[in-house]
Amino acid sequence: MSNKLEKKLPESLKENTQYVMAFGLIATMLFAVGFPMFVIFFFGIFAYFLWKTFSQPSRNGTREIFEFYLSANEILRDDERRWFGFELQEVINRGERLLQMMNGAPPLVYFTLGALYNRIGDHKSAVNHLSYIIENENADESTYVYPTPELRNYVRILRKFERDPAEAPQTSAAVRALERARRNRGKAILENSREGLLLLKGKKEKAMIKQKKQIERLAEVNAETTAPRSVVDELETKIEQNGKSLFEANNSQTANGEKSQTEKNGNSKEDAFANHKPISEVLRDIYDSK
Repeated sequence: MSNKLEKKLPESLKENTQYVMAFGLIATMLFAVGFPMFVIFFFGIFAYFLWKTFSQPSRNGTREIFEFYLSANEILRDDERRWFGFELQEVINRGERLLQMMNGAPPLVYFTLGALYNRIGDHKSAVNHLSYIIENENADESTYVYPTPELRNYVRILRKFERDPAEAPQTSAAVRALERARRNRGKAILENSREGLLLLKGKKEKAMIKQKKQIERLAEVNAETTAPRSVVDELETKIEQNGKSLFEANNSQTANGEKSQTEKNGNSKEDAFANHKPISEVLRDIYDSK
């Protein structure tokens, strides 16, 4: 295991340095304006105590961590109890909120969250949390050299419970159970989540292959159904052309029949009036005769 540590200032020294720089800038501006030095000094002491009061780590955040341990241990404990989905989701959301709220959360929080995700079947999230805490050397407790105020307060309460378990027996039992599960079954839970993730990916691939085959079959069926339709369209076209040809042939036959009938009779309706004079000539003849 690599115990290489970064050389950096503690968080408290960083915060004090930032305060001194900010106060120095403000004090210089006030002194330039004309404020007395004792007023600036009094203002600096008052602001420092006010800042320290409101920047103290919240005890409620530390209490939420141990409450999360209690709830998670009840769920992960194999006592044949049936849990509703919203109960599991509420505990998981509490753990995720702790990771977002606390800078440098304890490793046990990551393991507990990973085990809960494995419990509900979210193997991707389980692998993310468990691999970070089990396979990452920098996630071990020994690498936390420069703690945040929240982490320091958490460790203080944790050691107090360890020294005197009777003060909080259920919380102490939950922490011990989770630490034991992390030590004895952490790798097994991680491998189980990875197997479940591979199985889920295999199911997705099979589903995609099945869907692709269904699309191909549907395309084949469409191809089979469109082929007869083209034949039908072709037949309809031929029938239409044949119908027109037949109609034209009937018309020509009718015309030829009428013509031959006219020639056979020697005169037709047109021939009956072909030799008649126009009425103007008839009238002229009548007037000339008179």
